[in-house]
Formats: sequence, C-alpha cells, structure tokens
Amino acid sequence: MRLPARFRTMRSEPQAGVRNMAVDLALLGRARATGEAVWRCYSWSQPTVSFGRNETVRHRFDANSLSRAGLDAVRRPTGGRALLHSREVTYSVTLPIADALPWRAAYAAVNAVLLRALQRLGVEAMLVSEAQSEPVRPNGPLCFDRPAAGEIMVDGAKLVGSAVWRERGAYLQHGSILLHDDQSLLATAMIAPLTDIPPREAPPRQAPPPQAPPPAASLNTWFAARQLTPPTWSDVAHALDHTLAEQSDVTSLQFDASLLAQAERIEGDLAKTEWLWRR
Repeated sequence: MRLPARFRTMRSEPQAGVRNMAVDLALLGRARATGEAVWRCYSWSQPTVSFGRNETVRHRFDANSLSRAGLDAVRRPTGGRALLHSREVTYSVTLPIADALPWRAAYAAVNAVLLRALQRLGVEAMLVSEAQSEPVRPNGPLCFDRPAAGEIMVDGAKLVGSAVWRERGAYLQHGSILLHDDQSLLATAMIAPLTDIPPREAPPRQAPPPQAPPPAASLNTWFAARQLTPPTWSDVAHALDHTLAEQSDVTSLQFDASLLAQAERIEGDLAKTEWLWRR
C-alpha cells in the first residue's frame, strides 16, 4: 500500500490524555467524512498511562494506585497493552482506507515512514520480523515488554510502540517514540503484575509484587551510548515531516472550530469511569 498522495501535518500543545485521544478520534471521523489524511505529533501535559481498548486492567491497576504514583490514565480507542506516556514523541495517523484493503497494509506503510525518519536521524533501527516476535494477548505484558511483528526496535529492544483501530472506511494508528525510557514508572502504579492470565481470571490473593518491565530502547540511551547528542522532540517531528514529504504532498493543518467541537464531544465519553474501567 502507498500512503495518500496528499497529507496534512499537525502539531499539538501538551494536553491531557482524554483530550489527546479525543482529538485522534475526531481526526478519524474527519478522514472518514472528507478523505483527508493527517499526521499529527503531540505530547502529554502529565505522565499518563494509556490502556488498550480491550485490555483487562481491573485488579491490576486502580484509581488509588494511579493517584499515588502521580499518573493520569486514559483508555485508548485502539488496541494493544498498557504503556506510560511521558518523555516521548507521540504520533497519530488518520486516513481513509478501502474495505478490501487489509489493515496491516496501512500499518506497514506508516511504520516504513517511522523507520525511515529514525534512520534519517542516524538511528540504526530495524523492523521486527515474524521470527523475532511472539504472539501477545491484549491482557499480556506491558506494551514495551515485547516487540510485535512490524514494530521498530534498536539493539534488540523496542523503540516505537503502536496501536491501531479501523472503523467504517477510516484508519487510525498512533504510538510512542521514546525519547527516554520511563516505562518502569508503571510498576509503581500496579497493584498486581501484568502477566499472561486469562482475561476473566482474578489474580491470586497473594500476588507477587509487581516487577518493573524490562528496559525499552530510547533515543536518549542510544545516542548517549555513542557519545552523541540525542535528538529533541522537534528534531524527531521534523524528521517525520521530511520523510513523509518524500512521498506525499504535505501541508500543515491548524485546529479549527469544527475539529475542536467534535473533540470536545468525544472527550466527554472518553472521560467516563465506565469507559476507563470497562475491563
């Protein structure tokens, strides 16, 4: 699959988790209604845990444990597993997709841009092959514990975590490019370890204490190990723009009243306790 010939790019100020997810869903609706493709880069106003759409997290996290750890929380409209958003470049891609086209074709096309942008910065990154990956259920380990096929890793560790959602002719992919590895903070907010347990099975009464996830890759670590200056948030965003412009006509997009109004309507639903703790 080739990405659309025309793309809009957007930058967002740091925002709360529910607003970030609401904007991504508003852009998904825009792609469906107008056929417009948008590549957005954004960040978070405070460290935030995001749960996958169908991930079971009750008995593993709760409101009190998150509050004690100083973390906000949101449930994504996309799949995947829990991760911490903090010092990273978060991207989202929304575009129209034909019903007959496999979602993995769009996933591969977006990841190719991510990979080329990182290589443009000098990172010796690579795509994870099927042989290097393991099947992981939505209720399995944390997002950056194990790389899945098609994701991006460096030095054997996952550098970019992505999640997708396809709905009525439109496609959303968003994810985290780690500037620093802050994923260990998740262990401070867990009340039980995230392991491969059946989704409806309650954890044992005397569960072992939560363990910090294995180290993820990060741009800061990779560049520091080579005594090089790590790229900034803006450096990564610019590299994404330049790489996208190699294959598409790229123009910037600003928030307009229609997009903001739609995001605000969606935000109300995403902020509901019933959605965050649905599983």
